[in-house]
Amino acid sequence: MKKTLIILSIGTLLVACNKKAEQKTDTAKDTIAIGNTTDAEKSSGGTNSFDINSIPVSTAEVGEIPFFSFPKGLESQNKPIQRSYDMLFFPLKGVMTPIEGKVWKTYIVNEKSNTEEWSLPYFLKSYDDAITKVGGVKIFDGKVSQQELDRIKDDAKYFGEEGSIDYWNEPVKVYVIRRTNGDDIYIQLYGNTSTGGIQILQKAPFKQTISILKSDEIKKELDAKGKAVLHINFDTDKASLQSDGKTAVDEITKVLKNDSNLKLAINGYTDNSGNDAHNLQLSKDRATAVLNAIAASGIDKTRLSADGFGSKNPMADNNSEEGKAQNRRVELVKK
Repeated sequence: MKKTLIILSIGTLLVACNKKAEQKTDTAKDTIAIGNTTDAEKSSGGTNSFDINSIPVSTAEVGEIPFFSFPKGLESQNKPIQRSYDMLFFPLKGVMTPIEGKVWKTYIVNEKSNTEEWSLPYFLKSYDDAITKVGGVKIFDGKVSQQELDRIKDDAKYFGEEGSIDYWNEPVKVYVIRRTNGDDIYIQLYGNTSTGGIQILQKAPFKQTISILKSDEIKKELDAKGKAVLHINFDTDKASLQSDGKTAVDEITKVLKNDSNLKLAINGYTDNSGNDAHNLQLSKDRATAVLNAIAASGIDKTRLSADGFGSKNPMADNNSEEGKAQNRRVELVKK
């Protein structure tokens, strides 16, 4: 009997040990990252998303963008590009992330009067020292993966213009200067054997500068130019009017009610985001939505026509968000 109890105890102990081993194995499995880690993620130190709250706040006085002078003996290759609002991609933890705000960027070369050869270490060290002295922190240093570049290529509109970063062939260094009011400063640098590039972005929200034309302003534009341009707000990628878009339609209706002889062609336009066929149909649908809203207010449909032209005839450069906002419009043309 005692022998039987001993054997049973040993068996129970072995089963318990096996269960513990299985539990350990299961726990280990939960900590394994699924999927491949990119070279960019490896060089940034991990796969976690970037957290600005992990960066110390800098209260140093830095002035206005671009914040820093050129290093002695260096200058801009061409006129720097500066925009009050734009979007750039930065590799944060190896992931190309869009950030919006004020932008300044350029290529940097030796001054024409500089007799010394170009020094990449001098260029990079000069900025590294200046940035870190005002509380900047380097958050990435390495090459961005081809997979990431392929992922964002359709949305990154500025590859090839002044100050572009050559992510394909060179490593990039990225810094952030965290500010108390949220207008954080992002800086990225790259260089080769003859030149360097720098991009600076100060984070800032988009500020709408387009206002709704009142009925008297619409009438004035129609009489003077034969057409009036309105920036009517629709739901994103849809033909449904937002509340302020309905207000704009009310102003058009007032003009038509005050002049019973007036007939209008309603022409819709989009920016160049998306494909041409989609934009063309969207612009037609939006023009028709405006026509139907006006008719619902008591205006005879025979006085109106609607058509769409997609991204044709842009009013502004589609390479900036401000330009795109200008191009998303409805034109009223006197018939």
